[in-house]
Order: sequence, then C-alpha cells, then structure tokens
Amino acid sequence: MSTTVISTPFPAKATAWAQTMRRWTNYVTSDLGGGPRPWKLSWIINFQKLGTLPVLAGSIAWYHNTTAGAWVYLAMHGTSSMVWIIKDLAFPDRNFQKRITVGGGVALFFTVLGWYWLFGWLLISGASRPSYPLPDYAWFCLCISLCILGNVIMFAADAQKYVTLRLKRELITDGLFRYIRHPNYLGEMMVYGSFALMVWHWLPVVVLVWVWGGMFAVNITLKEASMSRYPDWEQYKQHTWLLLPLAI
Repeated sequence: MSTTVISTPFPAKATAWAQTMRRWTNYVTSDLGGGPRPWKLSWIINFQKLGTLPVLAGSIAWYHNTTAGAWVYLAMHGTSSMVWIIKDLAFPDRNFQKRITVGGGVALFFTVLGWYWLFGWLLISGASRPSYPLPDYAWFCLCISLCILGNVIMFAADAQKYVTLRLKRELITDGLFRYIRHPNYLGEMMVYGSFALMVWHWLPVVVLVWVWGGMFAVNITLKEASMSRYPDWEQYKQHTWLLLPLAI
C-alpha cells in the first residue's frame, strides 16, 4: 500500500516540510516505543487486507443488512483487498519488508489501516444513510467502475515498476508512466475514493484527506525530488502529469 512510509535517504532537493513529515511518520509507524522488531511492515498491511472481507461480511450478518448497497460495498472493498494480497504475493514491494517495532505496528493499524474498516461499518450499520446525487443503480455503477479501473491502474503500475527496477535502476518513462508520473498513487486514490463515494459520509473524507495529504503528498514530493537526479528528468516532467491533467 502506498500510504506507508519509505525508509530511504532524503534526496538533496527534498523540501523541508516533506522531510519533517517523513521523519514523524517513520517514527510513529516504524519505531514507536523502541525495542524488538518482530514484525514486517507488510504483515500489518496484509493483516488488515485479509481481515476486510470477514469484517464486512460479519457486519452484514450482525446488522442483518441485506440491501444492495451493503453487498456492493462488500464486493468492492473485499475484492480490492484480495487484489492487494495477490499483488503482494506476485511482486512484493521491498519497502514493506522492513522490520518495525510492536508500537509502530499498532500505531500504523490504529492511525491509518483500521480506519478503512470504519468506511464499511458506517454504511452497513446504518450510521450513514446516503442520499446519492444520482439514482442508486447509476451511483453504484459509477463507484464500481471507479473501483475496478483504480485497481487495474494500481496493479499494472506496481507490476511495471517491480519488473523494470529488477532489471535496471532507472527513470521509468514508458507504459503507464509515459503519461502519469505516479499512476500507482492515482490508482489507489481511485479505489478508496470509490469507497468514500459509496458510503457518502463526511468521516471517510476526513480519513482520506489525512492519508492523501499527510502521507501520499509527502511520498510523492520526496519521490519527485529523488527522480530529479536523473539527467532526463526535466524533459520527462514537462511531458507528463503528476496524477491528473493540469496537475503537473
């Protein structure tokens, strides 16, 4: 998952605010409390992913919610979590293999990952009673389409990066990266954005603002600074989007 921190040296051109945020998130999610490091970062992420389907299905059974919206959300979030597990088994991200403290793992779960389960609970429990801008069938179609497309973009981008960097450490400028500099982040934002749209409640918006602003923006900023060391960076940057058109 792209929300987690990456323990690499700060690039020379990295901005001070991004470095400060990275140090803070590194400490909270990796080093909090000190002591032994019995867990890998990926274990905490995969625990949350594997738990998503039974947590959501159990919520449906507990609240006796058999509405179409509850089942659509279960399919979207549950299947997306399985896609992540498949991705991690096929081409694991080396940044998620680092060892973390018990305190760091607990903090990671309760400050980021655990909040994603709350999305489904809001909808399934009835705490959120969404009144969508479009008829339900049209809104479900929009959310499902956004979720599927986001998963495809994230999966394809991570697969391309994994294979390319195994062969040569270089600036990736083809495939999905030909037009967008951070397609993996775009894909994940589309996926979780689709969940928030299904729930249609203010709390998922707050969570996503925290994750996207406090972590994604930091990671992207530091990654851009790191990629600037390549000779062809400036030319590549001029002909690509950061995430979306006009976001250069």
